Amino acid sequence: MVRHLAHTPSLRAEPQYLYIEPGMGVKRVSRLAHDVGLVGAAWHFNLIVRLKGMDRSLLSGEYEVLPGQTLEQTLTQIRKRDVYLHRLVIPEGQSVSEVMDILKGAYGLDLDGLTAPVEGSLLPDTYFYERGDRAVAVVERMKNAMTEALLAAWEVRDADLPFASVEEALVMASIVEKETAVPSERPLVAAVFINRLRKGMRLQSDPTVIYGITGGTALDRPISRADLRAMTPYNTYRVSGLPPTAIANPGRESIKAVMNPADVPYLYFVADGTGGHAFASTLDEHNRNVARWRQIERDSR
Repeated sequence: MVRHLAHTPSLRAEPQYLYIEPGMGVKRVSRLAHDVGLVGAAWHFNLIVRLKGMDRSLLSGEYEVLPGQTLEQTLTQIRKRDVYLHRLVIPEGQSVSEVMDILKGAYGLDLDGLTAPVEGSLLPDTYFYERGDRAVAVVERMKNAMTEALLAAWEVRDADLPFASVEEALVMASIVEKETAVPSERPLVAAVFINRLRKGMRLQSDPTVIYGITGGTALDRPISRADLRAMTPYNTYRVSGLPPTAIANPGRESIKAVMNPADVPYLYFVADGTGGHAFASTLDEHNRNVARWRQIERDSR
């Protein structure tokens, strides 16, 4: 009978999750095991655990119970503390406020003490966490990952970049991240802005203007001429040089692009109607590219 109970398959057709909280007794865990379909009755779990001498050593954590999984297999998971890890995806180009929203919506994270860190300080990536982990600890992992990525790219950067510090390079990487979603364009976009900095030209980046208006959330309307005239520290149409902070959390590829931009003379770019951009070295060439883009916009209406 004991062997039968230990090797009876789970009763559910979908994965279930057995969450053992710290300090939870065997009777409570037995009821939870029944609730998730791991055993046909709570006393089955209680009996097997006591016979195996595990009644005082049920390691806390969340355990995935797959369809057909047996109690014996689940107890092996608990003995090894082979807990289920939740997946947290932070896309490139999200602002800190947007990342905070992702964390607040993540299942099972402890949000106690969570505060927004400095803009641009979190590395976009896929992170894994246990149910009950503190969100502040996950944020710290993101910050450490960004620091490592930045310093690694800074060590192999091109000579004579117009940045006084790695923090300035981060600001530029955040602009590049928001300007293009085409991976192959990132070194070109980085080159445009770096060339403009070297020549003392204003960056004239729409995403910086938007950040100055919204503080990191999406603008729910097209950017306007009034927006471009508005005086904020982030309006790079009105203010020379870099904005005071990053405007998003850039990914590794945008960071690399800024540290090693393409060797091109481009000073301008505009959308080309294919999802990418047309680049130009002179204002006349740029104006022709802009005219083509305006025609594409008219034709698509």
